[in-house]
Amino acid sequence: MSGTGFTAGSVFIYLTALTQLLLVAGGAYMYFRWQRLRRRHEQLLQEKEVIFGFVHDVGEVFAESEDIEPGMMLKRMLFYALRTTRATAGAIYLEETHNHELHARAISGVFPPLTLEVKESLDRGISKSKHIENLVRTGTVRRGEGLIGTVADLGTPILVSDAESDPRVPHHDLDFLRIQSILLVPMRFHQRVMGVLVVVNRIDGRPFVQTDLNLLQSLADQASAAVYYAGLRDMLDEKKRIDHDLQLARQIQDSLLPDEIPDIPGIEIAAFNQAAKQIGGDYYDVIRVDDRHLGIAIADVSGKSIGGAMLMSVCRSVLRAQAPGNLSPDEVLRSINRVMSQDISEDMFVTMLYMILDLDTHELAVARAGHERPVLIAADQSTKTIESRGVAIGMADDETFEQVLDAASIRINPGDVLVAYTDGITEAMNEQGQEWGFDEFLRACRVGAPEGAKPVLNNVRQRLVRFVGEHPQYDDMTLLAVRVLK
Repeated sequence: MSGTGFTAGSVFIYLTALTQLLLVAGGAYMYFRWQRLRRRHEQLLQEKEVIFGFVHDVGEVFAESEDIEPGMMLKRMLFYALRTTRATAGAIYLEETHNHELHARAISGVFPPLTLEVKESLDRGISKSKHIENLVRTGTVRRGEGLIGTVADLGTPILVSDAESDPRVPHHDLDFLRIQSILLVPMRFHQRVMGVLVVVNRIDGRPFVQTDLNLLQSLADQASAAVYYAGLRDMLDEKKRIDHDLQLARQIQDSLLPDEIPDIPGIEIAAFNQAAKQIGGDYYDVIRVDDRHLGIAIADVSGKSIGGAMLMSVCRSVLRAQAPGNLSPDEVLRSINRVMSQDISEDMFVTMLYMILDLDTHELAVARAGHERPVLIAADQSTKTIESRGVAIGMADDETFEQVLDAASIRINPGDVLVAYTDGITEAMNEQGQEWGFDEFLRACRVGAPEGAKPVLNNVRQRLVRFVGEHPQYDDMTLLAVRVLK
């Protein structure tokens, strides 16, 4: 051994030193491993606290959700989203179904615009944060446009840990708008993306991680159902309010129609009105012109629903103001046109038939402002349409209207039935798209005419109902029959 330069003592010393070195290295390794395990344990405990907090937050989002309006629901959802991810700011974008654009419906913190640049010369009239919020709220995002539009279009989340190096993220010169990390998740309901939830910049300055994404997506998925049903509930409540208003409007409109037909000796009059929608645009009236004359009107307003009903109401008021004492039906229509033509919008007009019956001679004067021609069914079943010229009220200037309009006169003999109607009857359609037509209408009138005015109405309605079945109609139906008794 002496030849090698090693002695037993030196070997022992070397081994002892090596052992001590290994023990130190092993201790250091164990120490650092223990430190890593401790940090991992603390991280897991923190994530556990976050998860428990998340479960609590989801419960809070849904708590009393039936009593919270959608705007407050979105604010509550965003509050817990920021708390769960420890983000400094966030926003919820919802899609407008009619134009497929997304708008920011809730904002928390100073949320930097993601679709436009912000110049340093901010509006000095308001605070910077308020100015930024206004920019975000008034901005629109289309599907496929930018990060928000991409998430909405694809329905997949996006996590950008280093936003400053990602070209998809806008870079603002203002320090308080710089984005370091951003997280976007879709808000989905029944496989449809209804919006996007976005959070930016963690409070601790660290980037968002996959755990943040998973928790935020879970929160968005759970809360989306509540937001959807809250909006649906609002829509249903609004529909109830509209239905209630329409019902009141319908009651008012019904009150404009005659409560009962005047009982005139020797004359039988019957009428019915059926609106295609809740509120119609058809109108009929029976007015005492004087002791010997009876005014009979039927009208059809081009616009339906509330607009048509309002115009019909005006038409009735003007007619009742002009009719008493005036024995010229064409002059009454001229007066109505002069009053109404200036206030009728270009896309609306009124067709009107106005007739004056002499109760002694049974002479009938007829004026027709673009309305369907009335039909006279004689006792021998022969028929005749009463011709007179005229254009609809609101369709021409006053001079043209008055020049075109004229009146006709005819005598109604005992047993004859006069029928006036709106085009909703002859143009009624069945499920095959076929019109009932004038010939079928006239045939139904002829069958009922020998029995009287009411049988004409009943027969027309029965045959019409059989023809259209359950097919919805798009025009109002009004029918009026007058019979001179023997």
